[in-house]
Amino acid sequence: MKKSLFFAIDSLNVAGAEKSLVTLLSLLDYDRFSVDLMLFSHGNTLEELLPKEVNLLPPLSYTQFANLSLKKSVVTSLSNKDIKMLFTRIKYSSRIRQKKYSNPEKARVFWQSASKVIEVNPKKYDVAISYAQGVPTFYVAERVQAKKKFAWVNVSYHLNEKEKNFHRGYYDCYRKIISVSDSTKDVFIKTFPEYSKKLEVIYDINNPELISNMADFEGSYKDQFDGLRILTVGRLARQKGYDIALDACERLKNQGIKFKWYVLGKGPMKEEIEKEIKKRNLSNHFILLGVKANPYPYIKAADLYVQTSRFEGFGLAIAEARMLNVPVVTTRFDAVYNQMIDGRNGLVVNMNGEGVFQGIVKLIDNPNLKESITEYLKSEEKGNIEELSKFYKLIS
Repeated sequence: MKKSLFFAIDSLNVAGAEKSLVTLLSLLDYDRFSVDLMLFSHGNTLEELLPKEVNLLPPLSYTQFANLSLKKSVVTSLSNKDIKMLFTRIKYSSRIRQKKYSNPEKARVFWQSASKVIEVNPKKYDVAISYAQGVPTFYVAERVQAKKKFAWVNVSYHLNEKEKNFHRGYYDCYRKIISVSDSTKDVFIKTFPEYSKKLEVIYDINNPELISNMADFEGSYKDQFDGLRILTVGRLARQKGYDIALDACERLKNQGIKFKWYVLGKGPMKEEIEKEIKKRNLSNHFILLGVKANPYPYIKAADLYVQTSRFEGFGLAIAEARMLNVPVVTTRFDAVYNQMIDGRNGLVVNMNGEGVFQGIVKLIDNPNLKESITEYLKSEEKGNIEELSKFYKLIS
């Protein structure tokens, strides 16, 4: 008899945890497992890559309601003679507008506002997994029935006292807490020392064969540019350090270097970044390409991959660039040395525009160094499919 698995994640947008989950699901043995997947936001890019065996559950009633126009939500509430969801929506909207919340705070405010109108999953599973912190963790803890529950943590989880107290009650419901890197584990233990015995590390799974095959698909840069192509992949959010990238970009331009810096991603800072691009007169140099379901042809065709993050749980996009033998320049975030060897498979630089600029220029001015990094990348062990065995052991 197949073992029943349940996964929850915010969405399948193009980001590290989401790509990691899709990769994991693509490697599972469906002769042994049946899988249900719950998303809190539907219609995102990576849903196209889900294996056909995965049962994507319909949206929750409240998420469907929250996507209605305000006028339609009022009409629906009155016609159903039930204003609970409307009250919840108004309550959450008013609270979220009161101040600028961090992501953990947003998740708490959402769950405090909406949890009472979110239905319980009626099925009982062998294993239920929250594949991201925040709302998926709260949902699996309170609204899913399972013999075993596991919570994934894929960011460096710094929380204030109020957030710690709120999250603690939910993590108590989990048998194990899985961090995606050693540094993520260390940060989590500093935040929640009481869970140290519950913590294990399973790295974000990446499949080099899949990535290599997808990188050979058609579809990459459409321009005929013949200068240096720099690529960054990541959500347009403060965590990813686009202010650092723009500073470095402006310095490169002022040096007269022939280059274009492309970005794959979307997010809440899009308008702010676009304004800054215009302000710095970088429209021909810093180019937002939006989201691509398959970013790998772009990575493969780049001359350099640059990551300007302030923090990462692991840094999956860096791993993908390495798998495609593209030299990396990255800021020195917490988890960076889980995969980077400075000077061997790329350069690790200070977390500011000058540091990133100097790293890029170093590779431009030293073609022998760039070539030696590329050769090292070709010989470097690729991927970590062996992490799948850790996953099987965990859920057995």
